[in-house]
Amino acid sequence: MTGVELNSVLKNYIFKIALSFYCVWCLGCGQGSQEIIKPKLVIAIDATFVPMSFLNDQGGLDGFEVDLIKAVAKKAGFDYELVNVEWGGLFGGLITKKFDLVISSITILEERKKRMAFSIPYLQSGVSVLVRKDIPNVNNLEQLAEKKATVGAQINTTSYYFLQKYEGINIKTYEKFGHAIIDLANNGNDGVVGDSVQANYYFNKNKELTQNARFLGSRLTSENYGIVLGKKNTKLKQKVDASLKELLKNGTVQKLHDKWNLGEFAVVPLPE
Repeated sequence: MTGVELNSVLKNYIFKIALSFYCVWCLGCGQGSQEIIKPKLVIAIDATFVPMSFLNDQGGLDGFEVDLIKAVAKKAGFDYELVNVEWGGLFGGLITKKFDLVISSITILEERKKRMAFSIPYLQSGVSVLVRKDIPNVNNLEQLAEKKATVGAQINTTSYYFLQKYEGINIKTYEKFGHAIIDLANNGNDGVVGDSVQANYYFNKNKELTQNARFLGSRLTSENYGIVLGKKNTKLKQKVDASLKELLKNGTVQKLHDKWNLGEFAVVPLPE
């Protein structure tokens, strides 16, 4: 091999080594960028879940979860924008990174953990059933199923999936839980299954419903609600968890529970 050929081989070898180091460095930078917390976070919420999140008389976002996420952001030092998004667009927007956080009474489920991350729980709630008083000898969903009853639920919620266990029940779906409640008050269905917080709110606010309907036992399931984040956003999760833990410990979450009268079926958990 001549001197010229040797120099060419060495240059080629050095170039390949340098290129390898550059690729590794770029890969490392790419992984790190996934955990950069943005200067201003976009937080999505479905404001149709009274008293958890809703639009007040002035058209502003209000409710337990609105107050809670503001307290979390303040404790963590986040600048944020809170946007109202329909339920069907929450998870897709999070996965496509349109939103950084989602809070909307979302149950922490193992199936959901495959696609997204959750904070520590901030509330334990579950499924409750309201049924018409004029339906006799009914004390559980099994007996409603035997009567081939029509029971309403908001579509694509844990309450809706819970109802599917009972083959005899005719499930009537609604875009919003409030629509199911109105239908119950007007005898459009035999009962409604929904989150205990919402069921408690509408039951206490609607005199006609209080007169004509009753709770079927107590809370039927136990579900933990968490704030939802991107699967790989571990730094943001750590900050959110730390803020939530402090708010649970110092009684802030319980005070918000009392302020919004979430009812006896909804319980503030102990901080993990």
